[in-house]
Amino acid sequence: MVPDAGRQARRGGFAGRLVRSEYFVLLLCALYALAAYPFVPVLFSAEVAGNMIADMSPLLIVAVGQTFVLVIAGIDLSITAVIALSAVVGASIMTQAGGYLPGNGGVLPAILAMLGVGGAVGLLNGLSVTRLNMPPFLVTLATRMFFAGLAIWYTTFHTTSSSIADLPPLFTGLYDFVVLTLPIGESVLTLPLLPVLIAVIVVIGAHVTLSRTMLGRWIYAVGANRRTARVSGIPVESTIILAFTICGVCAALTGILMSSRLQTGSPILGENVLLDVIGAVVIGGTSLFGGKGKIVWTLSGVLFLVLLDTTLKLLGASLFLIFIIKGAVILAAATLDTLRNRIFVEH
Repeated sequence: MVPDAGRQARRGGFAGRLVRSEYFVLLLCALYALAAYPFVPVLFSAEVAGNMIADMSPLLIVAVGQTFVLVIAGIDLSITAVIALSAVVGASIMTQAGGYLPGNGGVLPAILAMLGVGGAVGLLNGLSVTRLNMPPFLVTLATRMFFAGLAIWYTTFHTTSSSIADLPPLFTGLYDFVVLTLPIGESVLTLPLLPVLIAVIVVIGAHVTLSRTMLGRWIYAVGANRRTARVSGIPVESTIILAFTICGVCAALTGILMSSRLQTGSPILGENVLLDVIGAVVIGGTSLFGGKGKIVWTLSGVLFLVLLDTTLKLLGASLFLIFIIKGAVILAAATLDTLRNRIFVEH
């Protein structure tokens, strides 16, 4: 009884409750912002806040998809290739410079094709993991390399330049179709409403799926113990496939927003977001060991990472230093995840 009492004391202590709190990362965000304010006063300006929200939206969408995969104790390294491939496929359809359906009339088919690319790659990842019994890390690393190369080849097949440009105005205007401009003090809050609205819809839909549906319960059960889930009658293989497919569609949706913002379909689009995506989800508290994670945690992790990135850029930090600091923060989050699983585990 003494060991149990000791464990209960550790779990019930202030430090244990704080670390396991759903708002732990949000508290870190607030403390970090307050600590950074004397060095970067402009951090609290409306202009910087608007830029941060605009940067958060695409990253948050793909991070939500990654959350589904991590909860089932998997990982998807192919998201950057999906972003790039979906961007060039969509651009090749609607580009006004010789596209398959050039002009505004090709925007909807292009968007559907981009989402289809993401879903297909996610489905392929899921089938490889379940049918071939391959480790998710190896599968998605291989598909990342293959589809990244395919995106480059596809671009060179359709254009002599490094990207597919001359996209129709209907598509290039998606990102800033409706812009909220609100003067606040001496700054102006400029916010693209459509990407924010899409991100909000994705977050709410994912939250409801994980917390209120049978699929959500299956995902948590598969991540917690795959063998027990199968014995309990849960369709383990179908659940894993769905999780990877959702992740692929979310990555493609991010590709749509990013290519609209940059007004071009590039085969290297999003190549640097993998660290941010996985880092944000892990920092938020989703376990690398599976069975544990929430969308609100992912939202907190994305906010913290964007806040960190913004302050470092405002301080004039070099790209190498930003990568070093981000890597250290993500390593610390992974270490904390291990400690939480060993010490503050919930039964």
